[in-house]
Amino acid sequence: MPEWLEWFTHMENTKPFALVLFFVTFVGIILYIFTGKKRAERLESYKNIPFDDDDEHRRDEDSEK
Repeated sequence: MPEWLEWFTHMENTKPFALVLFFVTFVGIILYIFTGKKRAERLESYKNIPFDDDDEHRRDEDSEK
């Protein structure tokens, strides 16, 4: 087996590598989500979704009375 693959068989090497890999992936996802004007506007519109549902439910109850 090549020496560079043997490096991964040692736990003291693999754990920091996995940590860096997952951290870079996480930061990449966060940057992807919060950059771009269209995505930012869409995310802003989603923040009121839980409250919109309650308002519609109240309007339905009021119209039934």
